Amino acid sequence: MPGQRKRKKRQREALARQADRFGPDAGRWEVLYSTQDEPTLRAEMRRLFAGRPDLGEDEIRVDVLCGRLVHPTTYRLSVFVPFDAGPVDAGPVDAGPIDAEPIDAGPIDAGRPQEA
Repeated sequence: MPGQRKRKKRQREALARQADRFGPDAGRWEVLYSTQDEPTLRAEMRRLFAGRPDLGEDEIRVDVLCGRLVHPTTYRLSVFVPFDAGPVDAGPVDAGPIDAEPIDAGPIDAGRPQEA
């Protein structure tokens, strides 16, 4: 396909720049907000972008911790903080209602037959 080599080369170069900029030696990801409500997360993202216009989209990370029956889906909003910068003002953190007790499933091999 025409242009595929150039396009792939640009993608590799962009990934390399991103790895250099956001690698483990450059800084850390700091959790700003955690919620179980997606519209609340979107509102918090709008507030964050409005309050910090210098913040780029690549400096934001949204982690979706997939839920199960006991643990509901949780959304975490993180921002990249370079090592030379101080802590980020996170404001109040809403962890959401988590009333369930953790389940102890026992050892992993509990369901396997024992060897003699």
